[in-house]
Amino acid sequence: MIEASSAPASDWRALGDQAGILPAWLVLTVSIAYVSLLFGIAYYGDRRAAGGKTLVVNPWIYALSIAVYCTAWTFYGSVGRAVSSGFEYLSIYLGPTLMFALGWVVLRKIVHISKVNRITSIADFISSRYGKSHLLGGLVTIIAVIGVMPYISLQLKAVASSFVVLLRYPDISAPAATIPVLGDYALWIAVLMALFAVLFGTRHIDATEHHHGLVAAIAFESVIKLLAFLSVGAFVTFGMFDGFGDLFARATQLPEAAKLLTMEPVGDWMPLTLMSMLAILCLPRQFQVCVVENVKERHVNKAIWLFPLYLLLINLFVLPIALAGLVTFRGENIDADTFVLALPMAAQVPALALFVFIGGLSAATGMVIVETVALSTMICNDLVMPMLLRFAWLRLTEKPDLSYLLLGIRRTAICFILFIGYLYFQFIGESYALVSIGLVSFAAATQFAPALLLGMYWKGASRRGALAGITAGFVMWTYTLLLPSFARSGWLPHSFVASGPFGIDLLRPYALFGLDAFAPTSHALFWSLIVNVGAFVAVSLFDRQSTIERIQATLFVDVFGQGESAAASLLHGSVAVPELRGLTERFLGRERTAEAFAAYERTSGNDLTRTSFADGDLVQFVERRLAGAIGAASARVMVATTVKGEGVGVDEIMQILDETTQVLEYSRQLEQKSKALEKASIELKAANARLTELDTMKDDFLSTVTHELRTPLTSIRSFSEILHDSPDLDIAERQHFLTIIIRESERLTRLINQVLDLTKIETGRMKWQMSRVDLTEVLQHCVTSLQGLFDERGIAVVIDAPPTSPSILADRDQLIQLVINLLSNAQKFCPLDTGRVNIQLRSMSGIVTISVADNGPGIPVFEQEKIFDKFHQVRGNETGNPMGSGLGLAICRGIVEHLGGRIWVESVPGNGATFRFTIPLTSAATPANV
Repeated sequence: MIEASSAPASDWRALGDQAGILPAWLVLTVSIAYVSLLFGIAYYGDRRAAGGKTLVVNPWIYALSIAVYCTAWTFYGSVGRAVSSGFEYLSIYLGPTLMFALGWVVLRKIVHISKVNRITSIADFISSRYGKSHLLGGLVTIIAVIGVMPYISLQLKAVASSFVVLLRYPDISAPAATIPVLGDYALWIAVLMALFAVLFGTRHIDATEHHHGLVAAIAFESVIKLLAFLSVGAFVTFGMFDGFGDLFARATQLPEAAKLLTMEPVGDWMPLTLMSMLAILCLPRQFQVCVVENVKERHVNKAIWLFPLYLLLINLFVLPIALAGLVTFRGENIDADTFVLALPMAAQVPALALFVFIGGLSAATGMVIVETVALSTMICNDLVMPMLLRFAWLRLTEKPDLSYLLLGIRRTAICFILFIGYLYFQFIGESYALVSIGLVSFAAATQFAPALLLGMYWKGASRRGALAGITAGFVMWTYTLLLPSFARSGWLPHSFVASGPFGIDLLRPYALFGLDAFAPTSHALFWSLIVNVGAFVAVSLFDRQSTIERIQATLFVDVFGQGESAAASLLHGSVAVPELRGLTERFLGRERTAEAFAAYERTSGNDLTRTSFADGDLVQFVERRLAGAIGAASARVMVATTVKGEGVGVDEIMQILDETTQVLEYSRQLEQKSKALEKASIELKAANARLTELDTMKDDFLSTVTHELRTPLTSIRSFSEILHDSPDLDIAERQHFLTIIIRESERLTRLINQVLDLTKIETGRMKWQMSRVDLTEVLQHCVTSLQGLFDERGIAVVIDAPPTSPSILADRDQLIQLVINLLSNAQKFCPLDTGRVNIQLRSMSGIVTISVADNGPGIPVFEQEKIFDKFHQVRGNETGNPMGSGLGLAICRGIVEHLGGRIWVESVPGNGATFRFTIPLTSAATPANV
């Protein structure tokens, strides 16, 4: 153990600063080596399965694969959540623990139903329960893709952030330089994840066939991330500090650690626990590993205690790491999400930091790979294939082999999902902490829970009810959580969150109908589940189920009382065995079809070579095999078109097919959202360009102000030295030098006052002395004050104003400063001896308008929109140098806007410029400090 307990946290920080940055080549080499190891494990797992000795038959492998639930959110974000919200982070793990410990009967029933019906995904499960509906499956798929996209971007963000910590430490709080696309680590990690998912997640057409190599690799990653987290936790607790007692004793001295040391009541515990309970079943990746990849149902018995134990272990050191980070990095701008990596770097143990990085990489890659495999299956089986089968001109049913088409769709879907996830990470993910992104996806996944759970226990649940419930819940999730995230990222006006659409306070997305007792995620969960369950139950109670819905409801609800062939009666009639074989070969290929039919002959005892027509059992067998490749709904349609006889008629088949047109509508809406994303991307680029311009203006301003300050200071110092060193100086010269010193001092004072005034206006600390003011008198006073300057330059000034004007409520001194700034600005650009300045005052319809016009060179069109911005300075036509400090017009705008008016400029280059501003006669925009 490193004897570090006697060293204060600041010493550890200094020691880390000496450690330097891990070389990029080392981090990349270790990362590539680790990913290569995963490839090797997956390849070995598939080879073992091909030889009949699969690895995943072990219940420990199954339980460890479920730990894909612990993503980068857990590995990095739990510490960040603990720092920001205290013990609330535990609710994310309490929910799954309760589901496995108490609700395991629900999981066991889901697994059994899925095995009987050869379910391929959660979309397939829900669509199969409600009459094998294409529309419902497509809706679930689209919601899953949209809802899970933030979660995928979370993993990319975590990997990218961990790279930054390792490669830039100790400067991880400094803003990162712009990284070219091809140099972005997150992009290459996404590419490697896509390659892994394509190679080991789409090796087979039948999506119900277990991905042995993939599951083995995920189980291995679960071990690595657990060991990494326990290692850094033990090192921090017993290496950097002298055990828990020492760590907690130091933490008690920090006010910011109070929420981690006291179990304060938290109002969001129950909503977050409920959400995580539902998410462990409804997240596509969790359904994939818990249900689809389950080899034997009895493995659930092992998982109900092993998975909660895993959650306990991986959270064992969350609190100590959070406290250690607060102690070690006190007063520094270090993101709490990076404490897991930053602490070993601060302690100068880069080897441990590298191991921790691999653990975080495991957590992220495991989630993304399984998620993309699950979503690609849903996109293929429940969205793309139903649409392709709808297009008769493609003649897919006549193609001898469609297996390559299915694989191509799934592989393309994997690449598409990761690409969109990368874009989300680039444009929105940076606006959120890791845990905040994960909660958005959790809330989206819970929208499947009512249709999933009630469908297993309530026969009266109907397809239209499921459609209504899921749609209503998704719309509410979008309004209360997704759209506000766009507003926080700058894609929507912030007023949408602060004031509600159209300023309707009751429609504020974070306090809908006045409910403001919950955090945003809990608030969204409450309303989305309320409308989801309400619409689902209400529509189902008044709906009439079709024949196939009633049959599927019975098969799901009474699954333990049914035999394997219970559904065979759904389709019956005459169909030749060769026709069924040919149909199966189109989607599975000849080799797998031959294996499937041979397996059926062995289990049933029937010799199909001696049978002309298929019975109901064989028809059902073929449908289930096809369901594993193209989904239950599409398999139902394909088998129904082949079987001649009773059962599901042509009208019902066409009804199922017609529902795919509604899926097309959802796809169109998704495309529109994609176009909106592109538009927002263009706007973001424009905003970045504007920020760059403002930065340049700031540099110009600092340069000008420095010059402006240095010039009078130099004069003051020079003439003061002359007076000091020449006591016998002539009295006239002495008086002359003193006059110069006074003028330069006044000039210096004006510049400093401008900076201070602008700061006070922008921060709301300006003291406004409001009174009734006569604007005509103000204009005359300002002209009198500057008359000497106008006379010196030979500029004529004309005031066009009534003898008396309506008085307004304003600060007289600030109005004088406003007019003097405009007059001073005008005289700078007027020609000598021929200059002319016209001042006009008009009152109409309760608004006073004042204009100041000059006959100078005018203002270029491209400058007219910018001249009121602070730091911006119009350059002289001859010298090209800025004329002024760039603050006068910014101060003018601040004063006018405070009084409820507006200011603008009208100018044609070569014909002078006219500055106008308006003030309401009832101007009483009085701040709180008046």
